[in-house]
Amino acid sequence: MSALQFIWFLLICVLFVGFFFLEGFDFGVGMASGIIARTEEEKSVMLDIIGPHWMVNETWLVTAGGAMFASFPMWYASLFSGYYIMFLLVLVGLIIRGVSFEFANHAETSRGRNFWYNTFVLGSLLAPLMLCIIFFSMIQGVPINAKGDLNLGFFDIINWLSLVGGIAGVLMSLIHGLNYVRLNTTGILRERAENLNRFLYPILFVGEVVFALLVFFQTDFFKEKFVSSLIITLLIVVMSLIGAWGVYKNHEGWSLVGSGLSLSFVVILIFNGLFPRVMIATNPAHDILIKDASSSPTALKVMTIVVCILLPIVLIYFIWSYLIFTKRTPSHKKVMD
Repeated sequence: MSALQFIWFLLICVLFVGFFFLEGFDFGVGMASGIIARTEEEKSVMLDIIGPHWMVNETWLVTAGGAMFASFPMWYASLFSGYYIMFLLVLVGLIIRGVSFEFANHAETSRGRNFWYNTFVLGSLLAPLMLCIIFFSMIQGVPINAKGDLNLGFFDIINWLSLVGGIAGVLMSLIHGLNYVRLNTTGILRERAENLNRFLYPILFVGEVVFALLVFFQTDFFKEKFVSSLIITLLIVVMSLIGAWGVYKNHEGWSLVGSGLSLSFVVILIFNGLFPRVMIATNPAHDILIKDASSSPTALKVMTIVVCILLPIVLIYFIWSYLIFTKRTPSHKKVMD
């Protein structure tokens, strides 16, 4: 394995970490809007607090997919062809969530606005659920032939680990979104978000124990990389504890950091367990390795140069977009009749 191959594998991991940290609270706000927002004004506020950011946050996923396609075409081909229907459902979730922003704001009737508010909730639930099911079914080992083709059955995708991982990803995103609501609103929405998180955190800790046991018994992560897998798993719990502490002690910033980093370490756990593979086969002889799945050295060099030039520009714009939207949003606003 070359240094550039490792760097691009690491970069794809960083892109997915960024996506789940940032888009994770977008998904969570969307799901939370179906629980804590009870009037049209409150639902509109929930749209508004992520309105300036959701599209930029979503580009982390698009960039991760593009980076995978360019740097590891065999990985991209195997993953996306094998999980075609699942990725289609992810795309459906992202589309219906995206259009709900514009359509809800331009709907002329209360019934129309409520329809798009509900679509916002559904899309925000569907996308992270399907993504997490994909990831957690993939790491158990899937049927791959010598050419790298996947032949997935229903129970290769839907099983105990993928279902628990999918539900855990949704719950962690919801908690992350509620922490974002606490940080960016005032009044009743902030209070409801805090109260709901006080209820959800104990459930999350039970779920993390179940999740850790399933990862231990149904993947080779702890067998192959016991120390690193144990440390990362403990960090997931520690970050969740920091998030819970921030909720119970009313430290909103620490809550958001804790819930975001707990999601991030889940992604890191997956990539740590995959390394030096990109796809785990039920037959170890058919594992797809980083060194075999990557593009040519020349292609990797060119892409690295492009990233070094463009990345600082993108990060400057990204940070600026967050800095100009730091003011809290009141829980009530006027909605057109």
